[in-house]
Amino acid sequence: MKNPRIVLNKIKWKEDLDFKKAEVWYLHRGAKNDTRIVTGREIIDITRSFVKTKSATVPFHRIFKIVYKNKTIFKREKYR
Repeated sequence: MKNPRIVLNKIKWKEDLDFKKAEVWYLHRGAKNDTRIVTGREIIDITRSFVKTKSATVPFHRIFKIVYKNKTIFKREKYR
């Protein structure tokens, strides 16, 4: 299984891909359906253990899906 960090870095650094079109779906307790979605536009940094956004720091183990241009490119089966 791919690691969400590897997938996000590939989108971010590959010249012909537009990082703004990526969506990161993650487990967020208290949100509707315990799910939040952030776009590449909102991501400030990808660290060794977290994705940092303007409003949150999301650990990679909470990411269950990554969508790029309406195509799911990462999915962790145990969440959904």
